Amino acid sequence: MKHYIIVKLVEGTDRNALIGPVQELFNGVLSIPGIHDVRVKPCCIDRSNRYDIMIEITMEKEALDAYDASEPHHEWKKNYAALIEKKTIFDSED
Repeated sequence: MKHYIIVKLVEGTDRNALIGPVQELFNGVLSIPGIHDVRVKPCCIDRSNRYDIMIEITMEKEALDAYDASEPHHEWKKNYAALIEKKTIFDSED
């Protein structure tokens, strides 16, 4: 499946500066059995009604609980929550 985290950052946050560190952080979940790929992408349009970053994790459904309990996931929530205005989580059979 694809697990998407779609994030609207607090105004004034440089989304492009976050791509590398967020990608590096989420690369840590690749050691979890059943997680196959992680991609962190910035939005290519700069408009106030757009979200800023999309994190796409390709995983087996059974890996979701291990991902939720993982250190990178907890670190993401702890270190980046203050930069997030809104977020959407979406899972698809893709």
